[in-house]
Amino acid sequence: MRCFGCYKDNIVGYCTTCRKLLFDGKKLSHALAFDSPKADNLPAYQEQTKRLSISGVQLKYSLKLEDRALVLTEKGAQYILKPIPATSLILMHNQAPANEHLTMQLARQIFKIPVADNALIYFSDHAPAYITRRFDVKPDGSRQLQEDFAQISGKTKRMDGDNYKYSGTYEDIGILIREKVAAYPSVLEEFFKVVVFNYVFSNGDAHLKNFSLIQSAYGDYTLSKAYDLMCTVLHTPNEEDTALDLYEGYNDSTFFSKYGCLGKPEFERLAERIGLQPKRALHIIETMLGSRQNVLEMIEHSFLSEEAKEKYIHYYMDKVKRFS
Repeated sequence: MRCFGCYKDNIVGYCTTCRKLLFDGKKLSHALAFDSPKADNLPAYQEQTKRLSISGVQLKYSLKLEDRALVLTEKGAQYILKPIPATSLILMHNQAPANEHLTMQLARQIFKIPVADNALIYFSDHAPAYITRRFDVKPDGSRQLQEDFAQISGKTKRMDGDNYKYSGTYEDIGILIREKVAAYPSVLEEFFKVVVFNYVFSNGDAHLKNFSLIQSAYGDYTLSKAYDLMCTVLHTPNEEDTALDLYEGYNDSTFFSKYGCLGKPEFERLAERIGLQPKRALHIIETMLGSRQNVLEMIEHSFLSEEAKEKYIHYYMDKVKRFS
């Protein structure tokens, strides 16, 4: 058995470190006390989570910790629970929880990207789900001020249409970071690292709402922990490589014009346009490409099916080759 949080070997449920990160050290079961959402119990789910919306095809529910149990809640949410998407509109939909969990663990463990604490958890009917702890909740239950880049850039559905969160470029986000964050040089590096990571691991849904600024205890702003990282092409293989353009006119570059895809030159150009030092940008790119064996080992240790592992590796290796 492996830890359902970090894949540590010879662990039943969650290891001590993951229990501390997720549940303040409490020894919780990796099995919830209720079934996964189905037609016959969906009204009960909705009754408890009226205020959470559906994003795309992914249902999200709120949980809070009561004593040593996680329960559905409408108020005071501490966790977000994502079951298997209840749809046949995407491929391998039953692999979505393990996919998001793996991608978040790759970001945290191998590439040292700060991510929301997360794990796999199972319903009483044995169906898997992805669970993540809300990082905007303070110890006293109040919320840290957090704004995503759709809000920061003033994009709304009413003003900009249904695809408002895809309206912009990663350069736009970088420019806003320079404007809004006092200590922006290190934050720009962290942002650039996440953009490169998303490309290498085929996250084609990293839109404006998937990047946020959060207020620290000192009142200043910084990039929030990364969230919603997953290999989306596993489920929607015909999607675009990126949710946003890197920058205006990227497709006129020599590399893109020749190969029809993004490569190292476009990311180096993005780094230049948002004000990163070229050496730092190159270091980030090379670091992202230099841990191949560790990545492959973690994919093998994941809870994906064998078929899904094979495809995940295929998409990863394809992106790595584009940088060579």
